[in-house]
Amino acid sequence: MNQKPQLTFWQIWNMSFGFLGIQFGFALQNANVSRIFQTLGAPIDDLAFLWLAAPVTGLLVQPIIGYMSDKTWNRLGRRRPYFLFGAIFASLALLYMPHSPTLWVAAGMLWILDASINISMEPFRAFVGDMLPDKQRTKGFAMQSFFIGIGAVVASFLPWIMTNWLGISNTAEPGIIPDSVIYSFWIGGAILLLAVLWTVFKTREYSPEELAAFEEFKAQQKQAAPVEVETRSAVSYGAWGVAFVVAGTVVAIAVYAFGLQKEVIVLAGLLGGVGILQLVAGYMLSRGKTGNGVYQVAHDLFHMPRTMAQLAVVQFFSWFALFSMWIYATSAVTSYHYETLDTSSKLYNDGADWVGVLFGAYNGFAALAAIVIPLLARKLGRKGAHIVNLCLGAAGLISFVIIRDPVWLLVSMIGVGFAWASILSMPYAILSCSLPAHKMGVYMGIFNFFIVIPQIIAGSLLGLILNKLFGGEAIWVLVAGGVSFLVAAAATLIVNDEGVDA
Repeated sequence: MNQKPQLTFWQIWNMSFGFLGIQFGFALQNANVSRIFQTLGAPIDDLAFLWLAAPVTGLLVQPIIGYMSDKTWNRLGRRRPYFLFGAIFASLALLYMPHSPTLWVAAGMLWILDASINISMEPFRAFVGDMLPDKQRTKGFAMQSFFIGIGAVVASFLPWIMTNWLGISNTAEPGIIPDSVIYSFWIGGAILLLAVLWTVFKTREYSPEELAAFEEFKAQQKQAAPVEVETRSAVSYGAWGVAFVVAGTVVAIAVYAFGLQKEVIVLAGLLGGVGILQLVAGYMLSRGKTGNGVYQVAHDLFHMPRTMAQLAVVQFFSWFALFSMWIYATSAVTSYHYETLDTSSKLYNDGADWVGVLFGAYNGFAALAAIVIPLLARKLGRKGAHIVNLCLGAAGLISFVIIRDPVWLLVSMIGVGFAWASILSMPYAILSCSLPAHKMGVYMGIFNFFIVIPQIIAGSLLGLILNKLFGGEAIWVLVAGGVSFLVAAAATLIVNDEGVDA
């Protein structure tokens, strides 16, 4: 029998459990890094630039790890070696980050932490595609969303719990990270490693031969003729490469000629980097050197399946909204709802702690949404379910400017939680059904470009937008994030979903 067998509930549970730990670290990062940066002296309009370490790291690491994991097979398996080593380094980074003596050390630790989390996280997406048949993939990704929600709830609440339940101080001298944050990061490092170890030792993986047999059987069942992929020529790579390099150069010149904020130079670097990648791919193609990872990643990026290209637009606007919230939620809530900008004051730190509670709340709602989403997908289809959830997220972010009592922001987090759970499951469930098994890892890595690129653009432009359009009032960045969710919902309408749900 060459049909991929369906897994039991507990098998799906075990293969997803590691995400609880990964999200524990990710949630501590999201809820507290801006606080750490501001405590170490970062101005509010520099926060987006400092956060760029995370998406730039993802842009470099994810496709490399995806490509490597597709080619890996050893005693630990295909994806599990990356789960393990990424978790070890992420745990060490969590232990050290709150002890950073300077702002730039903290920024460097964010780079290391995010790279390590990506090494573990990226193969988890491909793992679901490897192990589950099409009919169970919505369940598999929803289970990941459930553990993401549970892990993030506890992680986001930790500093608040430390202060309000255990009596640990949430204030410190100027330039010093409070003990409540330090202890939270220590606990997070331990939980991250232990949860990933559970998945590593409680699961098995199909061999490359088994996966090839499953893929052949699937193709026979569909009775589909081989799809001929139109391959770009070396000249085409070169022409597009030059165009992107020129565009990047023009943006860089504009930064200096018009005195634009320094963050915009990163956007110039992104354009130039895409151009250089195409030039390198064109050169390799012209010399017949197409068997290496650099060319293969470039080829797959510029020849992605149609469904993946459609989902890229959805992901772009979804993650632009999320990144807006992660960067500016602390600044927006402390300035708009708590009416303070003094980072050493008790009022500011109470507000920052409350943001941790809000982040925990939306992740808690996401855990509940993960149970509902497979049922919603059966009724409305995966696209319909995703559109509804993105609209709920938009309502949640836009309501921040309407609600003045910070306690009632918990209601806003219901919508954000449903959007978050859906973003972590629906696009991947749709995408995995359109990808070949032998390239599941590299395509999942490339797909994450469309998480990373909006983060880089947000980091490059949000500081400028904050000052020029919103007069330095961070609350309006959250409203802009809500509008971005609505654009993502509209883009979902054109997505072609090739899979089916059980």
